[in-house]
Amino acid sequence: MGTPLRPLPQDSSESLTPQPPAQRVINPDDPPWGIPGALGVCILSFVLMAVVQVVFLLAYAVRRGVPFTPQAFGEFATKDLTAIFFEIASIIPAHLLTLGLAWMLVTRFGKYPFLQTLGWEPDASFTFWRCAGLSVALLITGWGIVQLTGNPETALDRLIESSRAAALATAFAATFTAPLVEEIIFRGLLYSALTRLIGTVGAVTVVLLIFAAIHVPQYWPNFGVIGTILLLSFVLTTIRARTGKLLPCFLVHLFFNGIQSVLIVLNPYLERLAPQKSPAPGALLHAVVLLARIHS
Repeated sequence: MGTPLRPLPQDSSESLTPQPPAQRVINPDDPPWGIPGALGVCILSFVLMAVVQVVFLLAYAVRRGVPFTPQAFGEFATKDLTAIFFEIASIIPAHLLTLGLAWMLVTRFGKYPFLQTLGWEPDASFTFWRCAGLSVALLITGWGIVQLTGNPETALDRLIESSRAAALATAFAATFTAPLVEEIIFRGLLYSALTRLIGTVGAVTVVLLIFAAIHVPQYWPNFGVIGTILLLSFVLTTIRARTGKLLPCFLVHLFFNGIQSVLIVLNPYLERLAPQKSPAPGALLHAVVLLARIHS
């Protein structure tokens, strides 16, 4: 006589059911990358800007028949208005390539969600309009600093004033790509990796110093603008440290650059209303063309 088959207990059958894999707990301050990876993307972003710029300039120089001598090419890169425009325009594809590098580092080729891992979420303390208001306050403070310290011309001012096309290209890059790329690199990749190793205060300090070191050469000798850039970086990094989120930093940065870009676009029309010469509206604009000027 056979042994009767008895059904398994309910708990036993459930234990045999495959369970879904446990979801990773994502903490932007404990990222799946380290300082070498973050610094690598930062350095490669500048290399990409230099390489893409050279490609653009070489293609245009070949078409124009420019002699490939150091003197001729240097004069061509700094005086030809179309060449200057291409120097600025080349920043946009370089920024897009940088975003690709950041995606590979952050997601580990798709293993982690990109935006969530970076902390790309809204914060109740920094709403859309509060970020806009803070940006306006920073711009007004920067204007006051410049008035107190003087406003000598910078390389960025000369670039914007070189042609209308250069001004528009600068405004476009400063609004639509620079805030995104800079926030992902500095407050996203670098800050997140540093805070795990040296803590919040150390991470804020290091990011501030690196950001300053990159921007100071572009704005020398305008100490008022340099001071404003340092203030902006401190505010943005402090927001990241306080909220643990990157989106508010991006919004403040976007408004800060975007307002100035609007002034750049409107500047010819404003000059018609006020013919007297006034400081260039892009004086406080981020150095989105840093390598374009250094490597020319």
